[in-house]
Amino acid sequence: MGTCPACGTEVPSDRPDCPSCHLATGLFQAVVEAAGGAADPAYLRTIAELLGSVDLNAPPESAPPPLLRPSAGVHGLGTLELPKAEPARQPEPLLRLAEVPVLPPAVRGEALRRRADDYLRLARRLGLDLTDLAARVGSAKLTDDERSLEAAVRETFVHVASALTVEFEAELARRNEIAQLIPTPSADVELNGVRLALAAGDLPGADRRLSHVRDELGRLEDIWATGRILTASCELLVETISELGGDAAPALGPIQEGRRLLAEGRSDAAERVLARSTLALWAILEPRFFEELKRLRDRLLELRGSGTELGSALADLRAVSTELRRRNFVGTIVAYRGLRTFVGRVEPSDAVSGAGPEPGPVRSSPPT
Repeated sequence: MGTCPACGTEVPSDRPDCPSCHLATGLFQAVVEAAGGAADPAYLRTIAELLGSVDLNAPPESAPPPLLRPSAGVHGLGTLELPKAEPARQPEPLLRLAEVPVLPPAVRGEALRRRADDYLRLARRLGLDLTDLAARVGSAKLTDDERSLEAAVRETFVHVASALTVEFEAELARRNEIAQLIPTPSADVELNGVRLALAAGDLPGADRRLSHVRDELGRLEDIWATGRILTASCELLVETISELGGDAAPALGPIQEGRRLLAEGRSDAAERVLARSTLALWAILEPRFFEELKRLRDRLLELRGSGTELGSALADLRAVSTELRRRNFVGTIVAYRGLRTFVGRVEPSDAVSGAGPEPGPVRSSPPT
């Protein structure tokens, strides 16, 4: 009996994979070692040898740009250009605003003055320019002209109610998008409250609830963003494994499990499983990746011998080393792809002898 390093499930010794997340048992030890923070894993020695075999004394033409900006909550990963997320769940639809907000029952005296002040305050918060109406309200107050004040309040209500209705529709659309990925129970309650408040003409109440909706949806977006970055990171590693002729199947189970946990709103568990999945995918990718990196290194040496300027390629090779030392495998792949693109671009015309390979993705043969 062992424990799955990705999800913590007890795994019988005769099983080929974890019964919960389906991580192959053959990857358990690799994930444990990678997650344990070994001071000098083998791949760091390998990249050091590769760097030592290429002259890196000359400075690059320009410093390489940051590969990935730090992302709060995801150690060692950064902000990726993420594809549009696929729906993970089918949310319950929320009712839209069925009718135009109606002015609440008329009031007189001080209550009317307070209503005028409330509406103008809301207008300022919403960024509405109601200068003329504010002047009419002020004049009506000074002259105790309730008839004029009531007319100005009525017009102010129309402007503010319209703006709040637009905000409600925008937050409802935002909720509908997020709810396809993660549950939104608190936001749903508040949005229904906004709808009822608008229908009753309670503009201050609708505004308060909209504020809660914005905060809650922002919190949920932050939760989903972390999991989505991890998911995109896994997908990039899977794609690279495939490009280099490997099979990512033994490590695919935790990705599906992480997506399922995200869809249930269990973000902490999802992030743990997805983060461990990147380690498992790297264990599969590592041998093929270094075979490919050696091939690119050899081409760089040939190109340097032919007088080709290698400034940008050397910057990418340095970046591969830097990101590996940070254990940022996604950043490593981004830098590697820059290096691969450089070699693919110069091979057709600048090879020392003979015709270079056809343009296209550079792939390595499976390691022997």
